[in-house]
Amino acid sequence: MNHIVTVQDAVTAFAPWLEPMDAELDAIELEMPLVAAEVDLLDAQIIAMDRPASELDIRRIRRARRRVLAARRELADRSARRRGLELGTSAVAGRPLNSKAADGPWGA
Repeated sequence: MNHIVTVQDAVTAFAPWLEPMDAELDAIELEMPLVAAEVDLLDAQIIAMDRPASELDIRRIRRARRRVLAARRELADRSARRRGLELGTSAVAGRPLNSKAADGPWGA
Protein backbone atom coordinates (compact mmCIF):
# COMPACT_ATOMS: atom_id res chain seq x y z
CA MET A 1 0.00 0.00 0.00
CA ASN A 2 1.36 3.43 -0.96
CA HIS A 3 0.92 6.25 1.51
CA ILE A 4 0.25 9.76 0.27
CA VAL A 5 2.19 12.39 2.16
CA THR A 6 2.64 16.12 1.70
CA VAL A 7 5.86 17.38 0.19
CA GLN A 8 5.93 20.64 2.11
CA ASP A 9 6.11 21.44 5.80
CA ALA A 10 2.93 21.84 7.75
CA VAL A 11 1.80 25.42 8.17
CA THR A 12 1.04 26.40 11.72
CA ALA A 13 -0.43 29.59 13.08
CA PHE A 14 2.44 29.80 15.55
CA ALA A 15 5.11 30.53 12.97
CA PRO A 16 6.68 33.90 13.88
CA TRP A 17 6.40 35.28 10.35
CA LEU A 18 2.62 34.65 10.31
CA GLU A 19 1.88 36.69 13.41
CA PRO A 20 1.08 40.39 13.03
CA MET A 21 3.96 42.69 13.80
CA ASP A 22 3.78 45.37 16.48
CA ALA A 23 3.41 48.14 13.89
CA GLU A 24 0.48 46.31 12.30
CA LEU A 25 -1.20 45.84 15.66
CA ASP A 26 -0.71 49.53 16.44
CA ALA A 27 -2.28 50.49 13.10
CA ILE A 28 -5.26 48.23 13.78
CA GLU A 29 -5.65 49.72 17.25
CA LEU A 30 -5.65 53.24 15.79
CA GLU A 31 -8.40 52.29 13.34
CA MET A 32 -10.61 50.46 15.87
CA PRO A 33 -12.84 53.48 16.68
CA LEU A 34 -13.62 53.81 12.97
CA VAL A 35 -14.29 50.08 12.63
CA ALA A 36 -16.61 50.13 15.65
CA ALA A 37 -18.48 53.17 14.30
CA GLU A 38 -18.90 51.51 10.90
CA VAL A 39 -20.24 48.34 12.58
CA ASP A 40 -22.75 50.45 14.53
CA LEU A 41 -23.86 52.13 11.30
CA LEU A 42 -24.26 48.77 9.60
CA ASP A 43 -26.28 47.46 12.54
CA ALA A 44 -28.59 50.48 12.41
CA GLN A 45 -29.07 50.05 8.67
CA ILE A 46 -29.80 46.33 9.01
CA ILE A 47 -32.39 46.99 11.72
CA ALA A 48 -34.14 49.54 9.50
CA MET A 49 -34.18 47.19 6.48
CA ASP A 50 -36.86 44.82 7.70
CA ARG A 51 -39.57 47.38 8.24
CA PRO A 52 -40.50 50.92 7.29
CA ALA A 53 -38.06 53.29 8.97
CA SER A 54 -39.46 54.92 12.07
CA GLU A 55 -38.31 58.25 13.44
CA LEU A 56 -36.16 56.36 15.94
CA ASP A 57 -34.51 54.36 13.14
CA ILE A 58 -33.78 57.53 11.19
CA ARG A 59 -32.22 59.16 14.26
CA ARG A 60 -30.18 56.03 15.02
CA ILE A 61 -28.79 55.93 11.46
CA ARG A 62 -28.07 59.65 11.48
CA ARG A 63 -26.16 59.39 14.80
CA ALA A 64 -24.23 56.38 13.52
CA ARG A 65 -23.28 58.26 10.33
CA ARG A 66 -22.06 61.19 12.41
CA ARG A 67 -19.94 58.85 14.54
CA VAL A 68 -18.41 57.33 11.39
CA LEU A 69 -17.60 60.77 10.00
CA ALA A 70 -16.12 61.90 13.32
CA ALA A 71 -13.97 58.77 13.54
CA ARG A 72 -12.79 59.23 9.94
CA ARG A 73 -11.98 62.87 10.62
CA GLU A 74 -10.04 61.99 13.76
CA LEU A 75 -8.08 59.30 11.92
CA ALA A 76 -7.31 61.67 9.03
CA ASP A 77 -6.28 64.46 11.40
CA ARG A 78 -4.03 62.10 13.34
CA SER A 79 -2.29 60.88 10.19
CA ALA A 80 -1.97 64.45 8.86
CA ARG A 81 -0.37 65.56 12.13
CA ARG A 82 2.00 62.60 12.01
CA ARG A 83 2.86 63.27 8.37
CA GLY A 84 3.48 66.92 9.17
CA LEU A 85 5.83 65.99 11.99
CA GLU A 86 7.68 63.51 9.77
CA LEU A 87 8.18 66.19 7.12
CA GLY A 88 9.19 68.78 9.71
CA THR A 89 6.26 71.07 8.90
CA SER A 90 3.20 72.09 10.78
CA ALA A 91 0.01 70.32 9.75
CA VAL A 92 -1.55 73.79 9.53
CA ALA A 93 -0.60 75.77 6.43
CA GLY A 94 2.53 73.65 5.89
CA ARG A 95 4.67 76.03 7.95
CA PRO A 96 8.08 74.79 9.09
CA LEU A 97 8.16 73.83 12.76
CA ASN A 98 10.15 76.01 15.18
CA SER A 99 11.11 78.53 12.53
CA LYS A 100 10.84 82.13 13.73
CA ALA A 101 11.70 83.50 10.28
CA ALA A 102 8.72 81.74 8.74
CA ASP A 103 6.21 82.95 11.35
CA GLY A 104 5.11 85.91 9.27
CA PRO A 105 1.74 87.30 10.33
CA TRP A 106 1.26 84.53 12.94
CA GLY A 107 3.66 86.20 15.33
CA ALA A 108 6.56 84.86 17.33
